[in-house]
Amino acid sequence: MTISEVSEKYEMTADTLRYYERIGLIPRVPRKSNGIRDYDETSCHWVSFIKCMRSAGVQIDALIEYVNLMQQAGSEEKRLTILKEQRDKLADKMKTLQATIERLNYKIDVYNQKLSKWNAN
Repeated sequence: MTISEVSEKYEMTADTLRYYERIGLIPRVPRKSNGIRDYDETSCHWVSFIKCMRSAGVQIDALIEYVNLMQQAGSEEKRLTILKEQRDKLADKMKTLQATIERLNYKIDVYNQKLSKWNAN
């Protein structure tokens, strides 16, 4: 796939894809003989994975470390540690977001009750 096709498929700009590759967030994408990027299934898998992780707020540094470790044999334990750490951070963030949603729902209910009383009069 061309960079424009991948860009469209994953709703990311071509500049973002190039940047992610340049900083090591996506392993080097294969190229055609003319130098044009030729995203294969493995490259697309990485793009999908990174998009998902970044959308959830996983830090770029952790992902770069993970990608680098993926290219090293015998690094499974370190990779597992990174994934668990990121999962735990996301779980904490989810708890915070849930508490915020509950607080907002309470405030909305209070305003709805007040508005109902005012509209009844």
